Amino acid sequence: MSRITAARVTDIRFPTSIELDGSDAVNVDPNYSAAYIQLATSDGPDGFGLVFTGGRGNEVVAAALRSAVDLLPDSDLEAMLENLGDVSRRLVHDSQFRWIGPEKGATHMAAGAVLNALWDIKAKRAGLPLWELLARMTPEELVAVVDFSHLRDALTEREAFDILRRGEGGKEERIAELKANGYPAYTTSPGWLGYSDEKMVRLAREAVSEGYSLIKLKIAGSLDDDVRRLRLAREAVGPDVAIAVDANQNWEVHEAAPWMRELQPYDVHWVEEPTSPDDVLGHARIRREIAPIRVATGEAVQNRIIFKQLLQAEAIDVLQIDATRVAGPGENIAILLLAAKFGVPVCPHAGGVGLCELVQHFAFFDYAAVSCSQDGRVIEFVDHLHEHFHAPARVTGGRYQAQLAPGNGAEMRDESVETWAYPAGPGWQDLRARGLIDY
Repeated sequence: MSRITAARVTDIRFPTSIELDGSDAVNVDPNYSAAYIQLATSDGPDGFGLVFTGGRGNEVVAAALRSAVDLLPDSDLEAMLENLGDVSRRLVHDSQFRWIGPEKGATHMAAGAVLNALWDIKAKRAGLPLWELLARMTPEELVAVVDFSHLRDALTEREAFDILRRGEGGKEERIAELKANGYPAYTTSPGWLGYSDEKMVRLAREAVSEGYSLIKLKIAGSLDDDVRRLRLAREAVGPDVAIAVDANQNWEVHEAAPWMRELQPYDVHWVEEPTSPDDVLGHARIRREIAPIRVATGEAVQNRIIFKQLLQAEAIDVLQIDATRVAGPGENIAILLLAAKFGVPVCPHAGGVGLCELVQHFAFFDYAAVSCSQDGRVIEFVDHLHEHFHAPARVTGGRYQAQLAPGNGAEMRDESVETWAYPAGPGWQDLRARGLIDY
């Protein structure tokens, strides 16, 4: 009988605050980090998952991961992999574990990491990348892994089945197209708020030369700085490259429209997270007040229920899923189905540690089996930390290349895990010895 024999959880952190990679108006000095889990199995392969954080607090999520593993049924692994919808409900709706959420925060993300690791095992055993495994599942199998609780006023099982049934037509051709041509990408790498104007302009020009047709800048620290940086970026990339901006939740609702009116002359493609991701009505008001500039939100939306409300309230133009914020693939499938029902394009959030590697699978699956469209859709790409993964995300000519390695892409290199384990890994010891950090 195949079984899970061990769960190894590691607090991994990278010192990105030294160069201010990842900096924005709220996250001014992030150390990109991952609460990382390896589910060892009796007969292989092992499964991997992670939760992305900004540094401090990563140990909290790591502790939640250990608690989530304890909720897995003590049963045959193959039986679990055949019933991942039931396993998901067991973790997410446990009568005591959910009290800390419910369906939000560290425990919800921890459940998602464990579920991602189980799906990683399932995909590896099938010999397929996760996106293709999902794409080749039947509508009945996909509906079975979705938790429809608190969704049925917006999306029923029958409606989800019908969406997936329509997606069956032409699926093989779309899978082949993805393998041949990939999926559109955009990059945030030029736009971190802590970068100098010179560095931002240089990286923006490099992005255009590499084939990107959309870049994103962080904003909302200072209006004068935003106007200057956006003007410089527009001059650098020209009129034909789209520029999105990201406020990272820094505005009060009433501040967003006046601020965005000052940036509108530079042809803003969308504004991301203009206020708290929990404020559905605030997003709806901002969207009305800044039209035709589009509103995008999702990387910090805590569950499918808030996404449902954002769509019902017509509060967003672009929906941004994240691979580690919600409770695993089943919940992200639910969110993709909601977006398809409401006709809103999905442009996944990525970057961080492993997010590009993980979230690309959901965009590929969405095109193959759900929305069947790439119109107005792009996946974020940030060119940091991919060297630490066995199957790193690859972008060529401004397009994600299809991941062909079996699994979900979350597995990190052993030497990276050892070097950057916090706080005792040799990478951190060296930084302290050289006086570059003091924590």
